[in-house]
Amino acid sequence: MSSPDLAEPVLLSLLGGGFVAAFLHAALPTHWLPFVLVGRAQRWSVARVMTAVVTAGLAHIASTALVGSLIVAAGLALNRWVEGLLPHLSAALLFLFGAFYLARASLKRPVTAGGPAAELTEPAVSDKAAFWGLVLMMAVTPGEVLLPIYLSSATEGVGALALLTLTFAAGTVLGMTLLAALATAGYSILRLERWARYEGAILGGALILIGFLVLTHQH
Repeated sequence: MSSPDLAEPVLLSLLGGGFVAAFLHAALPTHWLPFVLVGRAQRWSVARVMTAVVTAGLAHIASTALVGSLIVAAGLALNRWVEGLLPHLSAALLFLFGAFYLARASLKRPVTAGGPAAELTEPAVSDKAAFWGLVLMMAVTPGEVLLPIYLSSATEGVGALALLTLTFAAGTVLGMTLLAALATAGYSILRLERWARYEGAILGGALILIGFLVLTHQH
């Protein structure tokens, strides 16, 4: 565990890194593009789209926190058997996720701007079904990239985990609402998707940096 002099700066660094990771993860098109497309198909107002985004974002973080709590409990139990294992395990997971996102970003093909213009059709499902379908889609897919950060702060106590969850929620909801709002307001979805290509590389680098932080401040 970190010494008292280092505990607070390290926790603040983890919270800052967690916010950045959550924001960048939320910039993935899967976190905001479905809301824009469904909103257009259902002819929702901007307020309705934003309500769906915020609700789904909070559900996404709630499921992430649930899975993260289970991982933390398992990690703490394992740490009692092998003392000092937890920081190395969380750092290794952060490195693996970081490398995965960097590799995926380097292999991703550019998004082309061609294709016919989308036509608005009559809504095929009810507004209620569409709304809760989007929320459920996010609720059943916890943010796997955020889980190692939970593990890295496991020894800091319940308060730190709660702060981390709030930080994740803020970063996720901000990222999702910002990009969904831009697209809904008329910005080119294709341009946003091209920008999102670099999100993987930035996110991968951020995760690796957080991993180094965990390793260098474990004592």
